Formats: sequence, structure tokens, C-alpha cells
Amino acid sequence: MLRHGKVGAAVQNNPNTTLVTQTAPIATVTHGGRAKCLQRLVRLDLPVPATVALSFDAVHAIASGHLPDIDAIMRQFPQDALLCVRPSSEDPDWGGPSAILNIGMNDARYEVLCATLGTDAASVLFTRFVQSYAIHVDRLDPDMFDHITGEGAQALADVLRAYEDETETPFPNTRAEQLAGVLKSMARAWEGTSARLLRQAKGAPVDAGLGLVVQQMAFGVGEGECGSGVLQLVSSKTGKPQITGRYLRQSQGRDALHADAASLYITRDNRGPSLQDEVPDCFDQLVTHAQLMRTRLREEMQVEFTIENGQLRILDGVRLARSSRATVRIAVQLARDGIIPRQEALMRVEPNTLNELLHRQVDRHAKRDILGSGIAASPGAATGRIVFSATDAQASASRGEDCILVRRETSPEDIRGMHAAKAVITERGGITSHAAVIGRGIGLPCVVGVSNIRFQTRKQQLLTEDGRVIKAGEVVTVDGTNGTILLGAPAMQEAALDDAFQDLMDWADAERDIDIRANADTPADAQTARNFAAQGIGLCRTEHMFFEAGRLTVMREMIFAETSDDRRAVLERLLPMQRADFIQLFAIMQGQPVCIRLFDPPLHEFLPTDRNGQRELADALDLPLSDVTRRIEAMMEYNPMLGLRGVRLGVTVPEIYEMQARAIFEATVEASRDGDPVVPEIMIPLVSAKREVELVRTRIDAIAAAVATEKGAQFTYNLGVMVETPRAALRAGDIAQHCSFLSFGTNDLTQMTYGLSRDDAGRFMSDYVRQEVFAEDPFHSLDIDGVGELLKLGSERGRAARPDITLSICGEHGGNPESIAFCRTAGFDYVSCSPFRVPVARLAAAQLAIGHKIG
Repeated sequence: MLRHGKVGAAVQNNPNTTLVTQTAPIATVTHGGRAKCLQRLVRLDLPVPATVALSFDAVHAIASGHLPDIDAIMRQFPQDALLCVRPSSEDPDWGGPSAILNIGMNDARYEVLCATLGTDAASVLFTRFVQSYAIHVDRLDPDMFDHITGEGAQALADVLRAYEDETETPFPNTRAEQLAGVLKSMARAWEGTSARLLRQAKGAPVDAGLGLVVQQMAFGVGEGECGSGVLQLVSSKTGKPQITGRYLRQSQGRDALHADAASLYITRDNRGPSLQDEVPDCFDQLVTHAQLMRTRLREEMQVEFTIENGQLRILDGVRLARSSRATVRIAVQLARDGIIPRQEALMRVEPNTLNELLHRQVDRHAKRDILGSGIAASPGAATGRIVFSATDAQASASRGEDCILVRRETSPEDIRGMHAAKAVITERGGITSHAAVIGRGIGLPCVVGVSNIRFQTRKQQLLTEDGRVIKAGEVVTVDGTNGTILLGAPAMQEAALDDAFQDLMDWADAERDIDIRANADTPADAQTARNFAAQGIGLCRTEHMFFEAGRLTVMREMIFAETSDDRRAVLERLLPMQRADFIQLFAIMQGQPVCIRLFDPPLHEFLPTDRNGQRELADALDLPLSDVTRRIEAMMEYNPMLGLRGVRLGVTVPEIYEMQARAIFEATVEASRDGDPVVPEIMIPLVSAKREVELVRTRIDAIAAAVATEKGAQFTYNLGVMVETPRAALRAGDIAQHCSFLSFGTNDLTQMTYGLSRDDAGRFMSDYVRQEVFAEDPFHSLDIDGVGELLKLGSERGRAARPDITLSICGEHGGNPESIAFCRTAGFDYVSCSPFRVPVARLAAAQLAIGHKIG
């Protein structure tokens, strides 16, 4: 593969094995990121040691037994030069075999280095190479060197003897033989089954290639000022300007980063000596080189360097590892400095990484004692003492104690306890279960479907797989981002909505071409949505308002009312409460659209299921306990999600919708007096036939006319439908004739399309995904082929019947980048998601718009 000739020219134009020069045929997709970066450093005239790059094809050939011309490679370096070989994959996150240093060390070279560096230093270099070669090339057990202690000539002799005893052959004594062995071992390691599976788990394609770079060693050991280290210009944790790194005298590679290394600080530091103090000329050169790399490579880099007898060498430049917080600030600052355009800064931030900025997180360096794991249902992390009931959670909050609410599964009755808790853990449920949806809505960390912990709620304790018993009152931490429950209180990293985040969001809003609203059920939710610059409320679930203290008993009294007049009388007491809620929502949103979903859940959800609760209800209503229990039993349904709920309640128990409509219109009049005119959007849930819409619309129109007459005020409103049944999607053309908008509720639509319970699917969904029945959990990622087909049919038929109709989705899929992409393509007007998902959706929408422009 290599041609013979003078130094440099022999491999200059060889596409598979080439000397790294400014014009060499090297690309990331053929030689890997490290090789391409080294070429860029050469183009910047930085002091990079001579390097030969081997392409993916060359390495694949080596793994198949076809070596390149080793002699031609070695002719690119001085005869006495030691070499190192490093991996060069297309993406550094895919990993690769360990680098091998000091290739070429043998008896003759050792004698020369003893004379120039000293016996101890030369012995350390040779010893390190023998051990590395034995472990990584010959695949020998590292334990074979455990009995060898100390350093120097004796240690070297012991290492060589151990090698010969194990292999029954002398250690390879020529540079060519050593280099060939290293290349073969690294190529075969990359193509091995374990390595392939490991990188595929990191997102690498099956046929991902590996390049290798053979580089002349720049010694970090010697008689003069010698050492090695790394430097970067910003903090990996925050992204703020901060020259950091380490420098270790008489060292090689990344020795300076070892925890027990006696490294120097990079910049002047009161805690000890620094490179800036000891070698100021090299420090200044290094910073200048790093700044040039930042500008010309358009990235924050970590610079790996060596100082050899006072001379600086740049060995490599690696894209700086960074936290999510630093990712945002680095991208934004590069754009502020004019190094990259704003659009590129937006494209460099993965939308879901914003979750780590919006919530507290467990510090990634913190020690974790994992008790169990489940579905990461709502991101963020919180620490507190575990409690097993909503009542206990409220009591803890009243004492100022942080608590974690533990339930088998939550129900609407737990709402107040969830608001009081710092996080929630449930044994059952999936990504769209009650706990998950409410958790995401209020920014509460939540892990659901925790199947590897036994919930012994009567004993108020948890039993882990390894036999530990965690009792009520013990401190645990919920990591809702990763889906784990930890014992104790690990170090936390606080949320960070700083100036860089705000700039990124402003730039995103300037690019995106689809609106982003928020699902908000309370004034607190609405304020969060407003803080995150949502363009209105796309779904307000009014039933959550009825679970607050002082309202639940009134609601239960209404349920037990025998006649329509009795129900209206009780609802008159709820009317001012609902009206006040809506006035607050309208005031917070300041003229932006607010879409209010009329009452949806079955009435039995408001009734107590335990004996104590039923006894309290009987006392409150002054009824015999037997009457209460009999009425509750009579209201129970075999399949309540498909029973008397949504519009079916609105048709059969119209008094509820009439009260809600009046509250909405009276709040509209009140809020419009002091602010921008309010145009409420009223949404009818669970529709499956146009006649349902006609009946509800007739009553709502009548209420609107009555309020306008009573208040002497004119107002407008829009009425629409929540499309969450397959029939509503299929008959959208009929339904749209009576609507101003169609909002697709993908939670229930997915449930009904699949015939899956969104609360129970978590028990087996991981098995289904693992066995490739489903590509992903359809409640977590929108099913484009099935549910998406219904969305497409519904939107096309709705718009054909009424071209000006507004289309949106308001299910939990609304914040997913994949769902937003689908909605843009289908011509939807907006998506609505949980308040804390709004920034994620804004960024995702901007990236889609930018991607569309650039093709």
C-alpha cells in the first residue's frame, strides 16, 4: 500500500496511509476525527510532531491480515524516533482501543536514553512500553506484573523476565515488529464483537470505521524542563472563560490527569506552583495556540501538549467534554464572538439537553447508591424523606420538611400531596400515567413503573432487590432524568437559566415557524408557561381545579345530587371559584390564547375509595354510610377510560358544562376590562360524533348570549374539539364544520389506536421494545405509522371541510422533536406541551426550520 521514495513523498498522496500535511487527502469520514484535527493543526502551523494517518480501509485491511508497508511508514520519522499509535474514529464518543506509547524501545534505544535521560527515566519509559504491549497487544493478564515493585533498571529487568516467562519468547526488539503488532492488535480490537456492540450502544453504525494515527513521540521526560499536560480555555462545567488544566513534569500522555499525580496548576494559583509561574514562555505560547484553535477550528478544544527541554509540542486537540450547561454557553459565546453564525449555535445544542438546565440534577461526579430504577417520567432531581400518602406529604410541607411521595400509582386525589412533595415514585404506570403527566406539568421529578423495588405500603417501607429495607422517614433522592432512586443526599447541580440560555431561546424564536403553547392547569402552571415564553395555553384541564381543598367536598355533593336543579344549586357554589381561576389564567397570559378543555374524567374519580374517606363523606353530606357506599359502588365502571366521561358527561349531565361555560365567559368579560381583549378557546373532550358537538355547542352559545346580556358586554370565543378517538379523526370532516379548531390529544388517541392502557403498558413495554415488537414506547415517541396516519387523515379531512380551521396537538408528544417535525410537515399551526418542555420544543422547532432551509 505504501510506495518507496524519499521521506514524506512516499506516502504524501496515498489515500490510505498518508503523512499528515496541509494538503494530504484526509477527511473525518475516511480517516477519523483525530487525523482530521491534526491536519487542521498542521495547517495552523502549530508545532505538531510528524504523523502518519491510516484510513478506515487501511485498518480494516490490517484486521483482515493485510499489513501496509511498515518500512515506508517508518521512513517518515527519524530512525531513532520512538512512536505512538492513537485511535481516530469518526466520532470520539464511539471510543476506540487504548493508545500505545514509546514504540521502538529496545535494548539499543534504552542504552542511548540512559546516557541522555538517565537510567531511571529510561527504565520507566521502557517498563511502561513493555507492560502496555503485553496487556494491549499480546492480551496478557495484567496480574502477571503484580509482583514487580519499584522503578528503575531492576524493575525493567523483572518486567522483561515476566514477559518472556509468560510468552516463552523474547520481547520484540525491532521498531518494525513492534509497530506491526500494535497496528494489528488495535485493528482487530475495533472489529471484535464486544467493541462493536459497545459502540453501537453509543449510536455508532454497524459498519463504523476506525482510523489510526502513528505519531513521533515528543518526550515529556528529560534533563531540561520536560512534562506533559492538557489545557482548555473554558470550564467544562459552566462554559465560562476559565483557563484550566494540569501539567506534570517528567510525564507522558495524559499522566497529569491521574488523581494521584503531583501535577502543577496551569495558571497562577495560591495553592501551589503552576506552569504559568515555572515556564511562562511555554504557557503564553500554549494559550495563544489554544485561542487560535478556538477561532479557526470554531470550537472549544482541550489541548494535549508536551514540553521537551523547554520546547512546546502540540500532540492533539480534542473537542472539550462539557456539561449541558456548558454546551449552551459555549455555543452561544462562539456565536456572540462571530466565530459561528447563530443558526449553527442553535444546531449545536441537542434540545433534550435543556432539561438539565431547567431542573436541579444530581451532580454527574457524585457517588450514587442506587436502590432501584424505573421509567424516567419527569426530569430533574430532588431529595427528601419518603412518605406514603398525600396527607403525610402535606403535613411534611407544613413543617418545612422536604419529602418524596411514594405511591403504588397516583390518582387525582393525590394532586395536593404531589404539589407538597419534592418528587414522586410509583410502582406502576408508564410515561403517560397520571403521576408522569402531572409531574412534567408542574416540574416535579418523577420515576414510575419501579418494578425492581417491592412497595410494602401497609408497612410503609420499600424492599430493594439486594434486601435493604427503606422505611418511611428515610432520606432518598429521586433522579427523574435517569429514572433512578438513590439512597441519601448526593451533591446536586442547580438549574441555570442564565443569559446564554435566554439568548439561545431568543435566537430560536427568530427561526422557528410553528407556535409553541403550554399545557397548564393552574395559575402556577400558567406562570411557568409565561416565564418560558409559551405562546398561549394549548390545554387547560379544568378538572384539576376541583381537587383543591374546599372544592372537593362541594364537587362530591354535586355528584350525589338527585335532580338537575339540585346539581345546579351546588354548582352555583363552584362557579365563583372557577371564574376566579380563569380570571387569573387570562391575566397571567396577557391576551395570549387560552384553550380550556371542559370537564373530562368520570365522576367516580372524585369519590373516596377507602372506608375512612367514605365515612368522612357520609358525615359531610349527612347521609347514612350505607347510602354513600352503595352510590359509589353503583358509579364504578368496568372500563372507566371508555365510560361516562368527557363529552358524554356534557350531554347526559349538562349542568357541569353550563357552569364552566358561564365561568369562562364571566371571566372573559372581567379580564378584558383591565387588559387586552380575551378570546377564550373552549375545547370539548372525547368527541366521536358531530351530533355531540352540536348539542354542546347549542348550550354553550346560549350561555354566551345570556352572559353578554347580563354583563352588557360583547366578546368572542372559539369552540373546538379534542380529537382523541379514532372515529373523531376519521370523521374530522363532519366535525370540523361545527368547530374553529381541532386539537389532537395523542395520549388517548394512542391508547385507543393500540388498545393499550397508558397506565399499565409500562409493565411490559420494555420487553416489547427489546424484542422489537415496537421500535419505541408509543406513549413516549409518537407512532408516525399508525397514530400519525390518523393525525394525517384527521387534519386533511378537517382542513378540506374548513380551510381556516386551526390544527394542533396537545398530548404529551407535543414536546418531542420528532412530533414537532411531523406537525410541521402536516401543516399544523402549533404544538402544546408541559410548561417545562416549552424551551425544548422552541429549540427543536428552530432546528427543524433551519434544517428545512439548508436542505
